Amino acid sequence: MRGLQAAEWGWLTDYVVPLGGALALGILVHLVLRFVARRAGTRESARARVVGVVALPLAFALPLLFASVALRSVPMPAEHLALWIQVLRLALLACVTWLLVRIVGAVEASILRRNPMEIADNLHARRIQTQARVLSRIASGTILLLGVSLALMTFPAVRQIGTTLLASAGIIGLVAGIAARPVFGNLIAGLQIALAQPIRLDDVVIVEGEWGRVEEISSTYVVVRIWDERRMVVPLSWFIENPFQNWTRRTAQMLGTAFLWLDYRTPMEEVRAELERICRADPRWDGRVCIAQVTETGEHVMQVRLLVSARDSGEAFDLRCVVRERMIAFLAARHPYALPRLRAEVELDGATEPATGSPRPAGDIPSSPRAEDGDEAEMPAPA
Repeated sequence: MRGLQAAEWGWLTDYVVPLGGALALGILVHLVLRFVARRAGTRESARARVVGVVALPLAFALPLLFASVALRSVPMPAEHLALWIQVLRLALLACVTWLLVRIVGAVEASILRRNPMEIADNLHARRIQTQARVLSRIASGTILLLGVSLALMTFPAVRQIGTTLLASAGIIGLVAGIAARPVFGNLIAGLQIALAQPIRLDDVVIVEGEWGRVEEISSTYVVVRIWDERRMVVPLSWFIENPFQNWTRRTAQMLGTAFLWLDYRTPMEEVRAELERICRADPRWDGRVCIAQVTETGEHVMQVRLLVSARDSGEAFDLRCVVRERMIAFLAARHPYALPRLRAEVELDGATEPATGSPRPAGDIPSSPRAEDGDEAEMPAPA
């Protein structure tokens, strides 16, 4: 009886006390850290944001750490202990990876918050936000890749495979490099875009003949929002390997042209005065350029270019449409003869003269008989 009680007390002190104490302490720490994370989420200070980022992963990591320490003090068979330690080690590694990813995301959010794009001149903010977004995605992907790699390396079988692969590293490296070329190509392209910045968030670009704005830049692709609300998904490497148009590379200011085909009798001075009046009355004109020029002449009409400027490409397009519409309305109301028309001169044989309308004998009509055959010797003498 005494031996049974001693065995029960020994089992209690060997298993229940350390594991129960670790479990109770872990639950207490978990609840406290969850409460701290919720309180920090309701505040806007920098310290509260840091606490909110760190507290949640620690709420899971610390109880796992307590359990790992408690298991090492338990007289458990070696194979069972190794299995539990392996599980806890993987869970701790996942928590650490989660914590690092949250830290990267918090740094990115802080940079984006300090550089908002909701301002008039947001060129600097777009540059900073592009770098922050691309680099944070690359960093998060690298952390996840390292976390998975370290988790796999904790298994002896995987380590053995790694040792075997190192023996044939040349061939395996060549095959892996060829297979992973798109992945590494996009990774390198992402670094180039983050540093050189051929494109930035909210840039106006022409890709594959489509006009749109850069809506998202991820670690592998770019999302371009087309003007008609479509989305074009383009790999990052495409922007490094192919030429494209960026309308907001240095500044958002744009020149817009409206072409009109008008009659040669059009009074250009009045057209210039009307164009200036239209531009001054429109708030989309930025006051830089307002020019009307004859840029081409044809057989029947001349081409007039109306060149105006605006703050960005969207306002430039709208201003071009307004200038074109109002100029046509002005010419139709004030100078209708300036609008293009097709002229035709009809010549009647022996009927009426187009200019005066009076009849004329057929012999008085000027002509060159047989002028097309060049035979001057047989030309008849005048009567």
